[in-house]
Amino acid sequence: MNSTLPTAEALRSALAGLLDGLPPKQAAQAVERLIANYRGTTPTGAPVLRDRSDVAAYAAYRMPATFEAVRSALAALRDAAPEWTPATHTDIGGGTGAATWAVAEAWREKAASTVVDWAEPALALGRELAEASGSPALRAANWQRSRIGSALRIESTDLVTISYVLKELTAADRATLVTEAARAAQAVVIVEPGTPDGYLRVIEARQQLIDAGLSVAAPCPHSGACPIEPGSDWCHFSARVSRSSLHRQVKGGSLPYEDEKFSYVAAVRDEVDADPAANRVIRRPQIRKGMVLLELCAKPEELTRETVTKKRHGDLYRAARDIDWGDAWPPPPPSDTP
Repeated sequence: MNSTLPTAEALRSALAGLLDGLPPKQAAQAVERLIANYRGTTPTGAPVLRDRSDVAAYAAYRMPATFEAVRSALAALRDAAPEWTPATHTDIGGGTGAATWAVAEAWREKAASTVVDWAEPALALGRELAEASGSPALRAANWQRSRIGSALRIESTDLVTISYVLKELTAADRATLVTEAARAAQAVVIVEPGTPDGYLRVIEARQQLIDAGLSVAAPCPHSGACPIEPGSDWCHFSARVSRSSLHRQVKGGSLPYEDEKFSYVAAVRDEVDADPAANRVIRRPQIRKGMVLLELCAKPEELTRETVTKKRHGDLYRAARDIDWGDAWPPPPPSDTP
């Protein structure tokens, strides 16, 4: 394994080095304000991250969670399009670069990344983290300051990521940004908080991407209408995140981890050979004695429940016991490669 690959552990190590000396009270206050903004619904007309203390608090509190959520979305895209590798990547509203770390890990540093954000303090700390990462791809990333809005133009690129950004924009700017991403890229991955309003922003963006000629690679098994009745539920997934000491200090928690809930869509143009999952597990599997209960999003545009039993399904039952929320079902056959 490449020792410089940007893993979650490498990110935590880089963060620990840069956050040395930040007064705990100052960090806690900045984090509380950022949490309030993160959970709010009002778009902002100014950068959320105002100065280095804000950026450092954000990096410690949110960057590992964003990394894990984007990494999960990229893993689903890679499963759907295993032969495709982006040579170029643009991270819109990328801040300190969490999504760029995830892209560098996913494709083993083969993509040349550009991070676009309007907060110079975030870009500056992102550069420092990239330099501390030991990753050649991250060190070579281009950090570009630009307002994220209707005037933004994205240069032609293989992959665009937009993570935890849409809620900061007006509806008009969101629509313009997604349309511009669809025009510029072969593949677009959008990640938002796993909340009802985050899901609605993802569904809105999903339809825009389809209208622009892209097809859904993940998480949906199809590019048809979402079968979830509006207002009754929302589609979201979960990624396990190791908590830093700042997490525990601010939140008063004792567990060494937390679960990041997120909604996402990955869509591709025809030149990307993608085969979406036959079904997607959309709830945590319920394991009972001798059986596993799965809730699935399936083709064509429907929600289904499947009961996999030890008595009737044999090897498939054993696979079901190992399946996780967000995985494809049934699992792909084992590779013949040693």
